[in-house]
Amino acid sequence: MEYRRLNGSGLFVPALTLGTGTFGGSHGFEGWGHTGTNEAARMIDMCLDAGLNMFDTADIYSRGLSEEILGKAIAQKRNKLLIATKGTFPMGDDPNSKGASRFHLTEACEESLRRLGTDHIDLYYIHGFDSNTPVEETLRALDDLIASGKIRYIGCSNFSGWQLMKSLSISERYGWSRYIAHQVYYSLLNRDFEWELMPLGIDQQVGTVVWSPLAAGRLGGRYRRNCPAPEDGRVARGGAPVRDNIVSYERLYNIVDVLDELAEETGKTVAQVALNWLLQRPTICSLVIGASTEEQLRQNLGAVGWTLTPEQVKRLDAASRTQKPYPYWHQDQRPEFSSQLF
Repeated sequence: MEYRRLNGSGLFVPALTLGTGTFGGSHGFEGWGHTGTNEAARMIDMCLDAGLNMFDTADIYSRGLSEEILGKAIAQKRNKLLIATKGTFPMGDDPNSKGASRFHLTEACEESLRRLGTDHIDLYYIHGFDSNTPVEETLRALDDLIASGKIRYIGCSNFSGWQLMKSLSISERYGWSRYIAHQVYYSLLNRDFEWELMPLGIDQQVGTVVWSPLAAGRLGGRYRRNCPAPEDGRVARGGAPVRDNIVSYERLYNIVDVLDELAEETGKTVAQVALNWLLQRPTICSLVIGASTEEQLRQNLGAVGWTLTPEQVKRLDAASRTQKPYPYWHQDQRPEFSSQLF
């Protein structure tokens, strides 16, 4: 397994992280999967044997059940791995059971620690920007949690560029801990991340952790032109965090055509090629791979240990490129001012 430094910190993380959104399967996550404790333990052993030692969850996944299953599955193994979890989204009907306030984050962190059966969380994410809470309140609360030893590093997820930059500026102003990671959606099918958030990550040394790198399974090789969508896939089950209304299936099929060619050239699977392309992009530190079965996990682990050639990367770049919105297309007219980024 390849390990990469999480930009802006001294922490090294594996190029692949196991996402545990499939653990549990309740409270709105039925379509994601129904992995129980025993299968989860076997998957974790498979990951550790392959050198994958980081596991990603969130309190909202199956209303805490994902964290509970992960906690049971890693019993006696805690010192061998890194745990990342998230808070912010609603955990109940009480108005204080959501958001990024000091009140909620303190309680959310304590509850995550209890469910995970651990005394610390290695990387704690704000799952989404809370415009109702002052950014200063959020960051001071997180800084206090770090000082108490309950969390070690902080990250954010699904922020826009201005939200992340404002947060980094406030952390710098007051000398508080800063976000070292941004967990985002990014794939060959949707490359919007490159327009604003990737240059920001380069400039501000914020590492990128990618969720749904296969676009909710659409880049796994089972979605093909003139073929019905798989009935047992996440999209059909209602467990796709990447909605159909942002997907161009004609573009998807064009991308899969190139993935097929490269899979034949490399002797790898379509999914492995799609993941390997992402691992060569700037700021990418780790890809959160999900798996509903042990065989699927085994295949996803094969995305590392080899590299696409520059020519093969260019072919995927061309197949997946889309027209940028303003002001990015206008900025591209002056490449001499942006070439220093990537």
